Amino acid sequence: MADPKGFLTHEREVARTRPVDERVKDWNEVYQPGSLLPIISKQASRCMDCGIPFCHNGCPLGNLIPEWNDYAYREDWTEASERLHATNNFPEFTGRLCPAPCEAACVLGINQPPVTIKNVEVSIIDKAWDNGDVTPQPPERLSGKTVAVIGSGPAGLAAAQQLTRAGHTVAVYERADRIGGLLRYGIPEFKMEKRHINRRIEQMRAEGTKFRTEVEIGRDIDAKKLRKRYDAVVIAAGATVSRDLPVPGRDLKGIHFAMEYLPLANKVQEGDLTVAPISAEGKHVVVIGGGDTGADCVGTAHRQGAASVTQLEIMPKPGEERNAGQPWPTFPMLYKVTSAHEEGGERVYSVSTTHFEGDEDGNVQWLHLVEVEFKDGKLEQKPGTERKIPAQLVTLAMGFTGTDQENGLVEQFGLELDERGNVARDGDFATNVPGVFVAGDAGRGQSLIVWAIAEGRSAARGVDRFLTGVSDLPAPIKPTDRALTV
Repeated sequence: MADPKGFLTHEREVARTRPVDERVKDWNEVYQPGSLLPIISKQASRCMDCGIPFCHNGCPLGNLIPEWNDYAYREDWTEASERLHATNNFPEFTGRLCPAPCEAACVLGINQPPVTIKNVEVSIIDKAWDNGDVTPQPPERLSGKTVAVIGSGPAGLAAAQQLTRAGHTVAVYERADRIGGLLRYGIPEFKMEKRHINRRIEQMRAEGTKFRTEVEIGRDIDAKKLRKRYDAVVIAAGATVSRDLPVPGRDLKGIHFAMEYLPLANKVQEGDLTVAPISAEGKHVVVIGGGDTGADCVGTAHRQGAASVTQLEIMPKPGEERNAGQPWPTFPMLYKVTSAHEEGGERVYSVSTTHFEGDEDGNVQWLHLVEVEFKDGKLEQKPGTERKIPAQLVTLAMGFTGTDQENGLVEQFGLELDERGNVARDGDFATNVPGVFVAGDAGRGQSLIVWAIAEGRSAARGVDRFLTGVSDLPAPIKPTDRALTV
């Protein structure tokens, strides 16, 4: 146990962010460099090393949280990194991007602020990189088997790394011009600088993983031909079909999906563009959707110099404390203020868009909305609450409805889909097509990065067993698992 009295003597402290007026002028990560290390030993000491560590089950990866908390408390960064990597291929990703269901399941959180598990995690991995503890782990021998991984997001990268280390020859296919999937182009630089992805890719290359960019399976390469070329295939193409808003005026110029808007801002940071073709500069911006993707749009609009930013959410404003329907240790839906919300803008709850209004040139100018409320379990409009707000740029961030079926991948493979439109799979993440597996959002539906990595690792075990008959790779989850999250 790190410190038997740690949770009694130390209060919860989290990473400090840079001043708002400073950080909105650049695209660097919002946190103050070096602000965690002076406090992280004390924060790790708050872990109680519970007899039943519910944080294990709150985390889909089954991270060994009390163990690496103990090492972090003792500032033994090498051992902490080893225990962290035992269950998680990319803790620098999850430590920055995961909403931390492990903290929601922390036993200390029953009656006190929980342990800052996420901050401890990112401190360990950042220190490990600084100390040179993260090195390539190439296999001792090759199996002679080949695997294609379709998609280079967290699920695809995790599957590829596990299979490469098992001795298989792995090629990752990515339709974008760079590796990383939504990590690369969907997550703004201020949430995670892309250097973290780049050095993991170099590690994987040194281990033997091959990468093929600007190749879309289904369009550039027939899926059936790919299946004949490789001994196994892992589909980790994500759930990339954005949910639309079919209301009058949707076809006006200036209304875009979030995944049309955010990648362009990232391409500016990559040096591909000088100015984003879709920019919020000087415009009244409305973001429809109250989730993390919506918050990413808000933060991006601030940095582009928006005249105003308004975020709309159809659901009521969440509470700041757990309600009876979401008791500990489940992951509660709570009101949260992200770094993007700290930077300004207005958040409006319980409203629904009725239509858009444009100017004579077809550019959106106004968004008309109405307040809504639940009646008998259904959302209904409240008469007399209609109004309009200025909207010269609208981003739709209402989630995703499934994997892309227009590029031919699903049809060419002959894949079966489940009732939600995701690729169906069995307990080993295998599809109905022999030798074809699916991991991440393509099979699960829109979910968290930690689930993607967990599914990538588990699918890799299924592939390894398919190719060799046995597998020593860990399998933290089954496709039906939900752990303690909602």
